[in-house]
Amino acid sequence: MRNRTPRRATADLTAIAAAYLAASCWLASVSAPDAVAGFLAVGAGAAVLGRTAGSVLLRRPLVCTPADRVTLVRAVLVGCCAVLTVTGVLGRQAPGILLIVLGAAAFALDAVDGPVARRTGSASAAGARLDTETDAALTLVLSCAAAVAVGPWTLLIGLLYYAFTLAGRWHPALQQTLPSSRARKAIGAYQPAALLFALTPGVPPVLGTAAVVAALALLLFSFGRDVAVLERMRRAERHHPELVQ
Repeated sequence: MRNRTPRRATADLTAIAAAYLAASCWLASVSAPDAVAGFLAVGAGAAVLGRTAGSVLLRRPLVCTPADRVTLVRAVLVGCCAVLTVTGVLGRQAPGILLIVLGAAAFALDAVDGPVARRTGSASAAGARLDTETDAALTLVLSCAAAVAVGPWTLLIGLLYYAFTLAGRWHPALQQTLPSSRARKAIGAYQPAALLFALTPGVPPVLGTAAVVAALALLLFSFGRDVAVLERMRRAERHHPELVQ
């Protein structure tokens, strides 16, 4: 059984890649204004899926849990959203209902992988990181789509997570594990929900913009609070290392 685990993980990743390739090529063929735009769109979605699949491939031992499979399906949906976003931007088209449907499906599945991990006893730090990275990718893709419909300032919502991660390379205190917070989870879930709401055809622009403004304000508050918490943890560890064990 142990020897079959890497093979099963490789098979899972191959199936996910094939599913994305088939779906993305079809989406590009029906939505891209030209062949170049379609190629760029498929490449953008592949970058999203590649980051997710790559994090699984780097695991030692190589294993793909039932919850990881749910997250990988979400990554395929996010990749397809990226295809539609790129074709929409290059074709100067407003986001369509298909982007909303795929984005909503990816968002809804976020409530599935956690319970699956707990029920199957496969919860892990690696799985949690995979889930977080997929959440961040969905938010980034939707913020790019919203940049066309609402305004370029919405990109801040999608880029803040990556800016925080990048800052951790220069300031190691930001790489510490944060204590669990329901408020942080709720604010994180609100980001894609607000962006999907703003992108939904028929929603009044004023209401959509207000929802996204609130999302950005809450996100800035959440990241600011997390930075303050991490700095307090760093000082506590420096002055009282015996308490941080």
